[in-house]
Amino acid sequence: MTTRQHKDTPNTDLVKLVTEGIQNRKGRHITHLDLSAIDSASASHFIICEGSSAIQVSAIADSVREYLQENWGIKPYNYDGYQNSQWIVIDYGDTLVHVFLPQIRELYNLEELWSDAQVDEIPDLD
Repeated sequence: MTTRQHKDTPNTDLVKLVTEGIQNRKGRHITHLDLSAIDSASASHFIICEGSSAIQVSAIADSVREYLQENWGIKPYNYDGYQNSQWIVIDYGDTLVHVFLPQIRELYNLEELWSDAQVDEIPDLD
């Protein structure tokens, strides 16, 4: 498996930076899945969160992208899901950020799909 990672940014730092970008727009129920020990995983890290509306989902995804680019010079390889903003994914190589509406997150249940990953729940700020 080929891994892609932004130069000079260890994954643990990227997870922290993404979390800060999410929290800037009051993203909730942030979960970090460490998939690095799973050979079949498409990435080493998933960061999953939710917004309460399609507008907030878009705002959270924008915040992550802008925060990482403006403050750290880190651009995503790609992103998708803005068409309906129910589930936006941002690709940072070995780290994928998933921003969901609550009902869509429950439907796809990535935490259960990757239940053999190490799971870290990050407390909401409020």
